[in-house]
Amino acid sequence: MSLTWGRVAAWRTRAHSLDVRRPAEDALDVVAELCGLHAQLMSSAEATLRARVDGLPPDFVEQALWADRTLVKTWSMRGTLHLLPAREYALWQAGFATYQHYLKPVWLRNFHLTAEELQALLDGVGEALEGRVLTRADLADEVARRTSPHLGEKLRESWGVYLKPASFRGRLVFGPGEGNLVAFTRPDTWIDVGDPPADAVERIALRFFGQQGVATREEFARWWGVKPPDGGRVFKALGDRITPVDVGGEPYWARTDLVTALHEAEPVVGARLLPAFDQYVVAATRHAGHLLDGGTPDRVYRPQGWLSPVLLVNGRLTGIWSQERKGGRTTVTVEPFRSLTAKERRAVLAEVDRMAQPAEVAWVG
Repeated sequence: MSLTWGRVAAWRTRAHSLDVRRPAEDALDVVAELCGLHAQLMSSAEATLRARVDGLPPDFVEQALWADRTLVKTWSMRGTLHLLPAREYALWQAGFATYQHYLKPVWLRNFHLTAEELQALLDGVGEALEGRVLTRADLADEVARRTSPHLGEKLRESWGVYLKPASFRGRLVFGPGEGNLVAFTRPDTWIDVGDPPADAVERIALRFFGQQGVATREEFARWWGVKPPDGGRVFKALGDRITPVDVGGEPYWARTDLVTALHEAEPVVGARLLPAFDQYVVAATRHAGHLLDGGTPDRVYRPQGWLSPVLLVNGRLTGIWSQERKGGRTTVTVEPFRSLTAKERRAVLAEVDRMAQPAEVAWVG
């Protein structure tokens, strides 16, 4: 089967709910379909959802995390923070439990732990958080008391490095913080963790294809945070559930049940202002050159892993944007990679009005 990047862009735009916004009652379904919301910046996580869903209350994400507990915040694929549907925690945690990189001698040497100390730290975190929400400092104190001062100090000295393994092993998720202080709790204290499926990584890979459309094993491996051979083993396990396809003369894979829809995808029309680290932009990382409408990938994919806010026009990465608020007014600066038609500019202005009022637009270029 041969596909074009135009078809892939059109299909992916719809799969990401960036053609027509969904109603508020679909918000958790959208989070699931996107494989979570990238939450290194919490404002970006919420903006990612609002780009796709209409009618969300202003405090939807905060309420879902800390009151309704329908979203859960944890370290996820590639060791980055994500918001995931709590109802699917068992699936994702079972997938993360397959990570092995922090058990290897090189990781232990680099972070000055023995295998025995790491296991003691994991157990100490799980015990300390049972039935409680603790700030990072309080958690470090508890782990020190239960294990050793050395391990307590490890939890204080480097953000995330020693907490991620505990997260992957199902020992902690984020809880409601105290002011600017983050806090953690144990998953089974906070939510119904459910039963982990035995084939979690295969299910996650199929979900990945459901938001990507097409991918190589290297792209999947990068997204999931493993080496390419590991990604290849997952592809092999999927068997005939995935199918090789040709996209613009290059070899890719697609979910077998989606190939026809990819081949028949009709063009999409419209504009969206996607925040930094939006899942659509993450999805395009390795083949962004095929989805750009002008410009170059380095305008979007910046040093140190920074992903710029993107202007999406007709399913293509067509510019970048930023905003600044002063004196109660928001200025949105839009830098298109090409000249926009009058209709496209009106669509961008409508997005700005929806996003922030009162607001004005500054066009660059």
